[in-house]
Amino acid sequence: MSERETSTLARDLALYIFARFVLVAVLATVLVLLGVPLLVALTVGLVVGLPVGMLVLRSLNARVTAGLAARNEHRAKQRARLRAQLRGEEPADNEGSAKGSVDSRDSGDTE
Repeated sequence: MSERETSTLARDLALYIFARFVLVAVLATVLVLLGVPLLVALTVGLVVGLPVGMLVLRSLNARVTAGLAARNEHRAKQRARLRAQLRGEEPADNEGSAKGSVDSRDSGDTE
C-alpha cells in the first residue's frame, strides 16, 4: 500500500468521523432549540445520528470501507510473506533475490 493511499484513508476517516460529530451536534442543537434538555438532546442526537449518518454519508462511508479493506488485504499479504519466511520458504514474489541470499548463506555454512 502506497503512502498516498494511506494518507487518503487517514483523510477520509478523519473527515467521516468529523462529519458524524457535526451531524450529532446539529441534531442536538435543533432539539435544544425546540426545548428539549441538553442531555436528552445529545442522547437522541447520538441514537438518531447513527442511521441518518449511514444514509447521508454513504459515499464517504464507502470510501473509508474500501480503504480499510485494501489496507487489511495488504497487511494479510505481508503477514503471509513473513510466515513463509519464518517457515524457511521463499516468498513467491521475491524468488530471485531470496535465492541469492539463501545460496550465499548455504555456501558459508559448508566451509
